[in-house]
Amino acid sequence: MQSNRLDQLRGPGRAKRHNARTIAALTGNPGCSRRAVLDAAGVDKVKLAERIGLPGSFGQSRFALSRGNAFEAMLKADDCAPLRSLLGASSLSYADLGADSDDTLGDRHDRTVQLLADAQAALIDHPLLTLEVAGQTVYLEPDLIAYASRGRLQVVEIKSFAIVDGQADSAKVSAAAVQAAVYVLALRSLLQRLGRDPGLVSHEVVLVCPENFSLSPVAVTLDVRKQLSTLRRQLSRLASVASLIDALPDGMTFDLALAPEDLTVALGHIEPRYAPECLSSCELSVYCRSEAAGSTAALGRTVREALGGIETVGEVLALADGSRTPTPDQAEAAAVLQAALRLRNEALASAQLVVPAGQSTSAGPSSVPLSSVRPSSSPPSPPGAPQPSPGQPVSFAAPSSSPAS
Repeated sequence: MQSNRLDQLRGPGRAKRHNARTIAALTGNPGCSRRAVLDAAGVDKVKLAERIGLPGSFGQSRFALSRGNAFEAMLKADDCAPLRSLLGASSLSYADLGADSDDTLGDRHDRTVQLLADAQAALIDHPLLTLEVAGQTVYLEPDLIAYASRGRLQVVEIKSFAIVDGQADSAKVSAAAVQAAVYVLALRSLLQRLGRDPGLVSHEVVLVCPENFSLSPVAVTLDVRKQLSTLRRQLSRLASVASLIDALPDGMTFDLALAPEDLTVALGHIEPRYAPECLSSCELSVYCRSEAAGSTAALGRTVREALGGIETVGEVLALADGSRTPTPDQAEAAAVLQAALRLRNEALASAQLVVPAGQSTSAGPSSVPLSSVRPSSSPPSPPGAPQPSPGQPVSFAAPSSSPAS
Protein backbone atom coordinates (compact mmCIF):
# COMPACT_ATOMS: atom_id res chain seq x y z
CA MET A 1 0.00 0.00 0.00
CA GLN A 2 1.44 3.35 -1.03
CA SER A 3 1.47 5.88 1.79
CA ASN A 4 0.96 8.74 -0.68
CA ARG A 5 -2.33 7.13 -1.78
CA LEU A 6 -3.49 7.10 1.83
CA ASP A 7 -2.41 10.72 2.21
CA GLN A 8 -4.42 11.61 -0.89
CA LEU A 9 -7.53 9.91 0.49
CA ARG A 10 -7.19 11.71 3.82
CA GLY A 11 -6.48 15.12 2.38
CA PRO A 12 -4.18 17.72 3.94
CA GLY A 13 -5.39 17.06 7.49
CA ARG A 14 -3.32 15.21 10.04
CA ALA A 15 -3.92 11.46 10.24
CA LYS A 16 -6.33 10.47 13.00
CA ARG A 17 -4.39 8.44 15.54
CA HIS A 18 -5.81 5.06 16.51
CA ASN A 19 -6.32 4.07 20.13
CA ALA A 20 -7.63 0.97 21.88
CA ARG A 21 -11.25 2.07 21.46
CA THR A 22 -10.99 2.60 17.71
CA ILE A 23 -9.15 -0.69 17.22
CA ALA A 24 -11.73 -2.50 19.34
CA ALA A 25 -14.51 -0.96 17.24
CA LEU A 26 -13.13 -2.76 14.18
CA THR A 27 -14.47 -6.02 15.61
CA GLY A 28 -18.02 -4.66 15.79
CA ASN A 29 -18.63 -4.79 12.03
CA PRO A 30 -15.94 -6.86 10.31
CA GLY A 31 -17.52 -6.68 6.85
CA CYS A 32 -17.60 -2.89 6.50
CA SER A 33 -15.23 -1.85 3.69
CA ARG A 34 -16.05 1.82 4.28
CA ARG A 35 -14.70 1.79 7.82
CA ALA A 36 -11.67 -0.30 6.82
CA VAL A 37 -10.62 2.23 4.14
CA LEU A 38 -11.29 5.33 6.24
CA ASP A 39 -9.44 3.92 9.26
CA ALA A 40 -6.48 2.80 7.14
CA ALA A 41 -6.20 6.31 5.70
CA GLY A 42 -6.53 7.94 9.14
CA VAL A 43 -9.58 10.00 8.11
CA ASP A 44 -11.16 11.91 10.99
CA LYS A 45 -14.65 10.40 10.85
CA VAL A 46 -16.05 12.78 13.47
CA LYS A 47 -15.21 15.84 11.36
CA LEU A 48 -16.29 14.06 8.19
CA ALA A 49 -19.72 13.28 9.66
CA GLU A 50 -20.09 16.87 10.83
CA ARG A 51 -19.10 18.18 7.39
CA ILE A 52 -21.78 16.13 5.59
CA GLY A 53 -24.36 17.23 8.17
CA LEU A 54 -25.03 13.91 9.94
CA PRO A 55 -22.82 13.75 13.04
CA GLY A 56 -23.00 10.80 15.42
CA SER A 57 -24.37 11.24 18.91
CA PHE A 58 -22.73 8.43 20.87
CA GLY A 59 -20.08 8.69 23.56
CA GLN A 60 -19.78 8.99 27.30
CA SER A 61 -21.66 11.69 29.16
CA ARG A 62 -19.80 14.29 31.17
CA PHE A 63 -21.13 12.66 34.33
CA ALA A 64 -19.74 9.26 33.31
CA LEU A 65 -16.37 10.78 32.43
CA SER A 66 -16.18 12.63 35.76
CA ARG A 67 -17.14 9.49 37.67
CA GLY A 68 -14.55 7.45 35.79
CA ASN A 69 -11.79 9.98 36.41
CA ALA A 70 -12.66 10.20 40.12
CA PHE A 71 -12.71 6.40 40.48
CA GLU A 72 -9.34 5.97 38.78
CA ALA A 73 -7.78 8.83 40.77
CA MET A 74 -8.98 7.21 44.01
CA LEU A 75 -7.47 3.84 43.04
CA LYS A 76 -4.13 5.36 42.05
CA ALA A 77 -3.73 7.65 45.07
CA ASP A 78 -0.67 7.19 47.32
CA ASP A 79 1.39 5.37 44.69
CA CYS A 80 -1.54 3.18 43.70
CA ALA A 81 -1.95 1.91 47.29
CA PRO A 82 -5.72 1.14 47.08
CA LEU A 83 -5.31 -0.70 43.79
CA ARG A 84 -2.23 -2.59 44.96
CA SER A 85 -4.13 -3.69 48.05
CA LEU A 86 -7.06 -4.85 45.93
CA LEU A 87 -4.74 -6.86 43.68
CA GLY A 88 -2.90 -8.36 46.63
CA ALA A 89 0.34 -6.67 45.59
CA SER A 90 0.94 -4.25 48.47
CA SER A 91 4.45 -5.52 49.13
CA LEU A 92 5.58 -5.60 45.51
CA SER A 93 7.55 -2.96 43.62
CA TYR A 94 5.66 -0.28 41.72
CA ALA A 95 6.68 2.04 38.89
CA ASP A 96 4.71 4.99 37.53
CA LEU A 97 5.87 6.05 34.08
CA GLY A 98 3.66 9.15 34.17
CA ALA A 99 2.03 10.84 31.21
CA ASP A 100 3.57 12.93 28.47
CA SER A 101 2.79 14.76 25.26
CA ASP A 102 2.60 13.29 21.78
CA ASP A 103 6.15 14.28 20.92
CA THR A 104 7.62 12.25 23.82
CA LEU A 105 5.55 9.08 23.49
CA GLY A 106 8.54 7.22 22.09
CA ASP A 107 10.54 7.91 25.26
CA ARG A 108 7.85 6.48 27.52
CA HIS A 109 7.51 3.46 25.29
CA ASP A 110 11.27 2.87 25.58
CA ARG A 111 11.00 3.06 29.40
CA THR A 112 8.14 0.56 29.31
CA VAL A 113 10.21 -1.83 27.19
CA GLN A 114 13.14 -1.51 29.60
CA LEU A 115 11.02 -2.23 32.67
CA LEU A 116 9.47 -5.29 31.06
CA ALA A 117 12.79 -6.56 29.71
CA ASP A 118 14.47 -6.31 33.11
CA ALA A 119 11.37 -7.25 35.19
CA GLN A 120 12.18 -4.27 37.41
CA ALA A 121 8.64 -3.69 38.70
CA ALA A 122 5.72 -5.95 39.59
CA LEU A 123 3.19 -3.19 38.81
CA ILE A 124 3.66 -0.71 35.98
CA ASP A 125 1.36 2.32 35.89
CA HIS A 126 0.90 4.39 32.71
CA PRO A 127 2.80 1.93 30.48
CA LEU A 128 2.91 2.65 26.75
CA LEU A 129 2.70 -0.16 24.19
CA THR A 130 2.68 -0.16 20.40
CA LEU A 131 0.75 -2.13 17.78
CA GLU A 132 1.00 -2.14 13.99
CA VAL A 133 -2.35 -1.20 12.42
CA ALA A 134 -2.50 -0.98 8.61
CA GLY A 135 1.20 -0.17 8.43
CA GLN A 136 1.00 2.52 11.12
CA THR A 137 2.49 2.32 14.61
CA VAL A 138 -0.25 2.96 17.16
CA TYR A 139 0.56 3.90 20.77
CA LEU A 140 -1.66 2.27 23.39
CA GLU A 141 -1.88 2.98 27.11
CA PRO A 142 -3.44 0.32 29.35
CA ASP A 143 -4.36 1.36 32.87
CA LEU A 144 -1.85 -1.01 34.48
CA ILE A 145 0.34 -4.04 33.83
CA ALA A 146 0.72 -6.48 36.72
CA TYR A 147 2.94 -9.49 37.29
CA ALA A 148 0.60 -12.29 38.32
CA SER A 149 1.35 -15.60 39.94
CA ARG A 150 3.98 -17.86 38.29
CA GLY A 151 5.58 -14.85 36.61
CA ARG A 152 2.84 -14.16 34.05
CA LEU A 153 1.72 -10.70 33.01
CA GLN A 154 -1.84 -9.48 33.26
CA VAL A 155 -3.47 -6.36 31.88
CA VAL A 156 -5.50 -4.43 34.45
CA GLU A 157 -8.40 -2.35 33.10
CA ILE A 158 -10.26 0.19 35.26
CA LYS A 159 -13.88 0.98 34.36
CA SER A 160 -16.46 3.16 36.10
CA PHE A 161 -19.58 1.07 35.43
CA ALA A 162 -20.81 -0.73 38.53
CA ILE A 163 -20.93 -4.43 39.32
CA VAL A 164 -24.11 -4.82 41.35
CA ASP A 165 -24.65 -8.08 43.24
CA GLY A 166 -22.07 -9.77 41.02
CA GLN A 167 -23.69 -8.63 37.76
CA ALA A 168 -22.91 -5.94 35.19
CA ASP A 169 -24.26 -4.71 31.86
CA SER A 170 -23.24 -7.21 29.17
CA ALA A 171 -22.64 -4.54 26.51
CA LYS A 172 -20.23 -2.64 28.76
CA VAL A 173 -18.43 -5.81 29.85
CA SER A 174 -18.08 -6.90 26.22
CA ALA A 175 -16.64 -3.52 25.20
CA ALA A 176 -14.17 -3.63 28.11
CA ALA A 177 -13.10 -7.17 27.16
CA VAL A 178 -12.39 -6.20 23.54
CA GLN A 179 -10.46 -3.11 24.61
CA ALA A 180 -8.40 -5.15 27.08
CA ALA A 181 -7.74 -7.72 24.33
CA VAL A 182 -6.11 -4.95 22.27
CA TYR A 183 -3.66 -4.35 25.13
CA VAL A 184 -2.98 -8.08 25.50
CA LEU A 185 -2.21 -8.33 21.78
CA ALA A 186 0.16 -5.33 21.98
CA LEU A 187 1.90 -6.71 25.08
CA ARG A 188 2.41 -10.12 23.46
CA SER A 189 3.81 -8.41 20.38
CA LEU A 190 6.29 -6.54 22.57
CA LEU A 191 7.48 -9.70 24.31
CA GLN A 192 7.93 -11.37 20.93
CA ARG A 193 10.14 -8.48 19.79
CA LEU A 194 12.18 -8.92 22.99
CA GLY A 195 12.70 -12.58 22.22
CA ARG A 196 10.43 -13.71 25.06
CA ASP A 197 7.54 -16.14 25.02
CA PRO A 198 4.31 -14.23 24.15
CA GLY A 199 2.44 -16.82 26.19
CA LEU A 200 3.80 -15.13 29.33
CA VAL A 201 0.99 -12.60 28.86
CA SER A 202 -2.15 -14.09 30.35
CA HIS A 203 -5.36 -14.29 28.32
CA GLU A 204 -7.17 -13.43 31.56
CA VAL A 205 -7.38 -9.70 32.25
CA VAL A 206 -8.33 -8.04 35.51
CA LEU A 207 -11.35 -5.72 35.41
CA VAL A 208 -11.66 -3.28 38.31
CA CYS A 209 -15.05 -1.60 38.79
CA PRO A 210 -17.08 0.06 41.55
CA GLU A 211 -19.06 -2.43 43.60
CA ASN A 212 -22.80 -1.93 44.00
CA PHE A 213 -23.72 1.75 44.40
CA SER A 214 -20.50 3.04 45.96
CA LEU A 215 -16.98 3.72 44.72
CA SER A 216 -15.59 0.74 46.63
CA PRO A 217 -13.57 -1.24 44.06
CA VAL A 218 -13.94 -4.91 43.19
CA ALA A 219 -11.68 -6.94 40.89
CA VAL A 220 -12.88 -9.71 38.56
CA THR A 221 -11.17 -11.63 35.77
CA LEU A 222 -12.24 -11.86 32.12
CA ASP A 223 -11.11 -14.46 29.58
CA VAL A 224 -10.41 -12.64 26.30
CA ARG A 225 -9.28 -15.50 24.04
CA LYS A 226 -12.29 -15.10 21.77
CA GLN A 227 -11.72 -11.35 21.45
CA LEU A 228 -8.03 -11.91 20.66
CA SER A 229 -8.91 -14.26 17.80
CA THR A 230 -11.36 -11.72 16.34
CA LEU A 231 -8.86 -8.88 16.64
CA ARG A 232 -6.17 -10.81 14.79
CA ARG A 233 -8.52 -11.48 11.89
CA GLN A 234 -9.60 -7.86 11.72
CA LEU A 235 -6.08 -6.44 11.86
CA SER A 236 -5.01 -8.86 9.16
CA ARG A 237 -7.93 -7.69 7.00
CA LEU A 238 -7.08 -4.04 7.61
CA ALA A 239 -3.49 -4.64 6.62
CA SER A 240 -4.71 -6.05 3.29
CA VAL A 241 -7.05 -3.16 2.52
CA ALA A 242 -4.81 -2.19 -0.41
CA SER A 243 -7.07 -4.01 -2.88
CA LEU A 244 -10.05 -1.93 -1.74
CA ILE A 245 -8.10 1.30 -2.13
CA ASP A 246 -6.77 0.33 -5.57
CA ALA A 247 -10.36 -0.09 -6.78
CA LEU A 248 -11.26 3.51 -5.89
CA PRO A 249 -11.32 6.22 -8.59
CA ASP A 250 -8.09 8.11 -9.18
CA GLY A 251 -7.97 11.44 -7.41
CA MET A 252 -10.70 10.54 -4.93
CA THR A 253 -10.24 12.29 -1.58
CA PHE A 254 -12.00 13.02 1.70
CA ASP A 255 -10.51 16.48 2.03
CA LEU A 256 -12.82 18.29 4.47
CA ALA A 257 -12.51 21.46 2.41
CA LEU A 258 -14.69 19.84 -0.26
CA ALA A 259 -18.42 20.52 -0.47
CA PRO A 260 -20.64 18.08 1.47
CA GLU A 261 -22.11 16.84 -1.82
CA ASP A 262 -18.66 15.88 -3.10
CA LEU A 263 -17.81 14.07 0.14
CA THR A 264 -21.10 12.15 -0.08
CA VAL A 265 -20.24 11.08 -3.62
CA ALA A 266 -16.81 9.91 -2.43
CA LEU A 267 -18.38 7.87 0.38
CA GLY A 268 -20.68 6.25 -2.16
CA HIS A 269 -17.67 4.64 -3.86
CA ILE A 270 -16.94 2.52 -0.76
CA GLU A 271 -19.37 -0.24 0.16
CA PRO A 272 -20.74 0.08 3.72
CA ARG A 273 -22.20 -2.68 5.89
CA TYR A 274 -24.59 -0.84 8.16
CA ALA A 275 -26.17 -2.51 11.18
CA PRO A 276 -28.06 -0.90 14.09
CA GLU A 277 -25.13 -1.78 16.38
CA CYS A 278 -22.99 0.71 14.46
CA LEU A 279 -24.82 3.56 16.21
CA SER A 280 -22.88 2.86 19.40
CA SER A 281 -19.41 2.54 17.88
CA CYS A 282 -18.99 4.39 14.56
CA GLU A 283 -18.87 8.11 13.94
CA LEU A 284 -20.46 7.75 10.48
CA SER A 285 -23.32 5.53 11.66
CA VAL A 286 -26.02 8.21 11.37
CA TYR A 287 -25.10 8.86 7.73
CA CYS A 288 -24.96 5.14 6.94
CA ARG A 289 -28.35 4.65 8.63
CA SER A 290 -29.95 7.33 6.44
CA GLU A 291 -28.31 5.73 3.41
CA ALA A 292 -29.69 2.29 4.37
CA ALA A 293 -33.29 3.47 4.91
CA GLY A 294 -35.74 0.99 3.42
CA SER A 295 -33.16 -1.78 3.15
CA THR A 296 -33.06 -5.04 5.08
CA ALA A 297 -29.64 -4.01 6.40
CA ALA A 298 -31.32 -1.38 8.57
CA LEU A 299 -33.20 -4.16 10.38
CA GLY A 300 -30.06 -5.78 11.75
CA ARG A 301 -27.62 -8.53 10.86
CA THR A 302 -29.95 -11.38 11.82
CA VAL A 303 -32.69 -10.21 9.43
CA ARG A 304 -30.23 -9.35 6.66
CA GLU A 305 -28.55 -12.77 6.81
CA ALA A 306 -31.89 -14.61 7.00
CA LEU A 307 -33.03 -12.73 3.88
CA GLY A 308 -29.82 -13.09 1.91
CA GLY A 309 -30.19 -11.72 -1.61
CA ILE A 310 -33.23 -9.56 -0.75
CA GLU A 311 -32.00 -6.01 -0.40
CA THR A 312 -35.10 -3.92 0.37
CA VAL A 313 -38.12 -4.11 2.67
CA GLY A 314 -40.37 -3.54 -0.33
CA GLU A 315 -39.01 -6.68 -1.99
CA VAL A 316 -39.60 -8.64 1.22
CA LEU A 317 -43.27 -7.62 1.36
CA ALA A 318 -43.80 -8.29 -2.36
CA LEU A 319 -42.28 -11.76 -2.13
CA ALA A 320 -44.35 -12.54 0.95
CA ASP A 321 -47.72 -11.73 -0.66
CA GLY A 322 -46.77 -13.30 -3.99
CA SER A 323 -46.93 -10.12 -6.06
CA ARG A 324 -43.27 -10.58 -7.06
CA THR A 325 -41.75 -13.71 -8.60
CA PRO A 326 -38.60 -14.74 -6.73
CA THR A 327 -35.33 -15.37 -8.51
CA PRO A 328 -33.72 -18.80 -7.99
CA ASP A 329 -31.50 -17.31 -5.28
CA GLN A 330 -34.53 -15.86 -3.50
CA ALA A 331 -36.76 -18.97 -3.71
CA GLU A 332 -35.91 -20.34 -0.27
CA ALA A 333 -36.33 -16.99 1.50
CA ALA A 334 -39.58 -16.35 -0.41
CA ALA A 335 -41.01 -19.69 0.77
CA VAL A 336 -40.18 -18.79 4.38
CA LEU A 337 -41.77 -15.35 4.00
CA GLN A 338 -44.95 -16.76 2.47
CA ALA A 339 -45.23 -19.33 5.26
CA ALA A 340 -44.76 -16.57 7.84
CA LEU A 341 -47.51 -14.48 6.19
CA ARG A 342 -49.86 -17.47 6.14
CA LEU A 343 -49.26 -18.13 9.85
CA ARG A 344 -49.81 -14.46 10.60
CA ASN A 345 -53.11 -14.40 8.75
CA GLU A 346 -54.26 -17.58 10.48
CA ALA A 347 -53.39 -16.14 13.88
CA LEU A 348 -55.26 -12.92 13.17
CA ALA A 349 -58.27 -14.83 11.87
CA SER A 350 -58.34 -16.97 15.01
CA ALA A 351 -58.15 -13.87 17.17
CA GLN A 352 -61.31 -12.54 15.51
CA LEU A 353 -63.27 -15.59 16.64
CA VAL A 354 -62.98 -14.60 20.30
CA VAL A 355 -63.99 -10.96 20.66
CA PRO A 356 -64.87 -9.37 24.06
CA ALA A 357 -68.49 -8.20 24.42
CA GLY A 358 -69.10 -4.69 23.13
CA GLN A 359 -66.23 -4.72 20.61
CA SER A 360 -66.79 -4.72 16.86
CA THR A 361 -65.08 -7.15 14.48
CA SER A 362 -65.57 -4.94 11.44
CA ALA A 363 -62.14 -3.34 11.79
CA GLY A 364 -60.17 -6.22 13.21
CA PRO A 365 -56.44 -6.71 12.83
CA SER A 366 -56.85 -8.73 9.63
CA SER A 367 -58.19 -5.65 7.85
CA VAL A 368 -54.72 -4.11 7.92
CA PRO A 369 -53.03 -4.80 4.56
CA LEU A 370 -49.55 -6.29 4.62
CA SER A 371 -48.15 -3.35 2.68
CA SER A 372 -49.01 -1.05 5.57
CA VAL A 373 -46.94 -3.04 8.03
CA ARG A 374 -43.49 -1.63 8.49
CA PRO A 375 -40.78 -2.76 10.89
CA SER A 376 -40.31 -0.66 13.99
CA SER A 377 -37.00 -0.34 15.73
CA SER A 378 -38.67 -0.09 19.13
CA PRO A 379 -42.28 -1.32 19.37
CA PRO A 380 -44.30 0.42 22.08
CA SER A 381 -44.65 -1.32 25.42
CA PRO A 382 -48.08 -1.78 27.00
CA PRO A 383 -48.99 0.70 29.75
CA GLY A 384 -47.26 -0.14 33.00
CA ALA A 385 -44.86 -2.62 31.40
CA PRO A 386 -41.23 -2.42 32.60
CA GLN A 387 -38.84 -0.91 30.12
CA PRO A 388 -36.11 -3.18 28.75
CA SER A 389 -32.58 -2.63 29.99
CA PRO A 390 -29.87 -1.74 27.46
CA GLY A 391 -28.18 -5.10 27.99
CA GLN A 392 -28.67 -8.32 29.86
CA PRO A 393 -26.56 -8.53 33.01
CA VAL A 394 -23.36 -10.57 33.11
CA SER A 395 -22.70 -12.50 36.29
CA PHE A 396 -19.20 -12.56 37.71
CA ALA A 397 -17.57 -15.05 40.00
CA ALA A 398 -14.88 -13.92 42.35
CA PRO A 399 -11.34 -14.59 41.02
CA SER A 400 -10.06 -17.95 42.16
CA SER A 401 -6.73 -16.44 43.07
CA SER A 402 -5.24 -13.00 43.51
CA PRO A 403 -4.38 -11.38 40.14
CA ALA A 404 -0.98 -10.30 41.36
CA SER A 405 1.21 -11.70 44.05
